[in-house]
Amino acid sequence: HGTFLASIMSSEKTAAAAGRVGEVRRDPMAMLPFCGYHMGDYFAHWLKMGQQADPSKLPKIFYVNWFRKDSEGRFLWPGYGENSRILKWVFERVDDQGGHLETPLGKMPTAEAIHTTGLDLSQEAMGQLLKVEVEGWLNEIPGIEEHFAKFGDRLPQELHQELDQLKERLQRA
Repeated sequence: HGTFLASIMSSEKTAAAAGRVGEVRRDPMAMLPFCGYHMGDYFAHWLKMGQQADPSKLPKIFYVNWFRKDSEGRFLWPGYGENSRILKWVFERVDDQGGHLETPLGKMPTAEAIHTTGLDLSQEAMGQLLKVEVEGWLNEIPGIEEHFAKFGDRLPQELHQELDQLKERLQRA
């Protein structure tokens, strides 16, 4: 699952990247410009490493979107100085603690699990920050499929299976 999530990583282009500002760029594991061989083989390498490793020694993988916006285009999360509050929850999860909910994407923090004392952050904003945008993720599926198609028959079948399972979880949500 972690290799799958890393394989579909994306971000919006900025003025610093070639292309149209705001356009989504998929950059698996942030390695596309640096990988010296076929990315399908790179994914297969990480899947093999996961199969051979002691599960307790594998890194934990977390997705964080620091840039969620409200309906008026303002950032919901107060900013970099407060990111340690999220990282605190991440470290708690690594230790099998920290309140969480099962979602179609995996485990997410409960609102109570994030220390927000002293922040000017409403419960509504916190709810938006922690909401799984099911429709948005479903709309991402064709782009992920297009992204995977670039790797042809060298894309490991396990990643196709993970995508199918994600679709199922989202459709049940």
